[in-house]
Amino acid sequence: MYRALLTGPDDFDGWREAARRFVMGGVPASQIDWQVEGEDASLLSFDALPPPRKGDAFSVPRSFIDLAESAILHRDRERFALLYALLVRVRDNPAMMEDRADPLLRRVEMLAKAVRRDMHKMRAFVRFREVEDDGTSRFVAWFEPDHHIIRANAGFFVRRFASMRWSILTPDLCIHWDGEVLTEGPGATRSDAPEGDPMEDAWKRYYAAIFNPARLKQRAMLSEMPRKYWRNLPEAALIPELVAGAQAREAAMIATSPKAPARPSGAPPAVASRPSNIAISWSALRDQAMACTRCPLYHDATQTIFGEGPLDAPLVLIGEQPGDQEDLAGRPFVGPAGQLLDRALDEAGIDRARLYVTNAVKHFKHERRGKRRIHQTPETSEIQACRWWLDQELDILRPRIIVALGVTAARALLGKAVTISRTRGAPIALESGAEGWVTIHPSFLLRVPDEARKAQERARFVEELREIGTRVKAIS
Repeated sequence: MYRALLTGPDDFDGWREAARRFVMGGVPASQIDWQVEGEDASLLSFDALPPPRKGDAFSVPRSFIDLAESAILHRDRERFALLYALLVRVRDNPAMMEDRADPLLRRVEMLAKAVRRDMHKMRAFVRFREVEDDGTSRFVAWFEPDHHIIRANAGFFVRRFASMRWSILTPDLCIHWDGEVLTEGPGATRSDAPEGDPMEDAWKRYYAAIFNPARLKQRAMLSEMPRKYWRNLPEAALIPELVAGAQAREAAMIATSPKAPARPSGAPPAVASRPSNIAISWSALRDQAMACTRCPLYHDATQTIFGEGPLDAPLVLIGEQPGDQEDLAGRPFVGPAGQLLDRALDEAGIDRARLYVTNAVKHFKHERRGKRRIHQTPETSEIQACRWWLDQELDILRPRIIVALGVTAARALLGKAVTISRTRGAPIALESGAEGWVTIHPSFLLRVPDEARKAQERARFVEELREIGTRVKAIS
């Protein structure tokens, strides 16, 4: 009998190294006792691990590695042995990874599926609450995972909340981010997490505003948001009341909706407009954004500059960030770059009054030089912090076409760094189903010193806008 001692319940690297040696040593699965350091130890005596036989190096399909990395995070005590048994078979027959009817493969895939679902739930249902920590703000969340997913999920929260100082507390393990380094600590209890903060009222107003009783499906809601997560979600306190009043609200919405005019004989049936809370949802989101402290930019800016325009606009333009005049006026695109944009839109045949304009970053980043405030380019962490607002904004608007003006806007829209020269001039399919376009920011034209080149770049910009306007008409 042989023992494999792992450093933790999610120690994939340790399992991989031990499993490779066992396979190369010809050890059957029944002769291995997999143990995790610190957990209950077996009282059995163990043989020394036999050295691997020469010439027995082997490889397995990447699909096995991906599957094992997820399945090993499951709490099933048999996961290590199951993965080892699967490894032995895959080494001899790599094609079995395509046999979805194989009982062993199916069982391991079910473990991996449960882990991926738990990771998704963590990303969806973690709620940070602001606390004071040595005179500065720290955001703390409590979560109770079903499986050993905390380390595997940490990278998501580091990328998503890079500019925040935060902690996620769980019964097994706590992780802490100080803006630069991720650290770990022992597990905590629910009482170690804060109970609430002032932002929870805004969360509740926003959730109540976007609740659509006509679309309520309780069974689907409970499947996606099981009751076990409710106690950690501030908005969940509203669910019983909203559900209880859903039927009455739906009836009221139908009663007050405008009646469709009688259609002429032989005319095609009209498409009924669905009840919508878009304006209420947008207003609630804007009100929340006005108090945003997700990154340090709010300290020096005059105010949050939210988007504006018709909420049913098929076309949305995303700028990079507000400028000096926008920061003072409280509106996007009212400064020199905005005036240049207005003229270019007019030449392209696009009515600005019929489109929605916003920015990737909602606060003006600048440095002072005497009495002047000089624009500075937002950092990646600031773009990521503000992307939360942009994503919510676009989710409410659901435009057909979204145009990113400049590299900062393109990064916020596409989720990665891109160059204007390689991405402009062609549609990009977005995950939301909308069509994305990338072009220059009009402020670029203000910085071009050569008049001939400026005229050339401006003509190209107008032509791109004209093409986008034609595209909007074609798909709207």
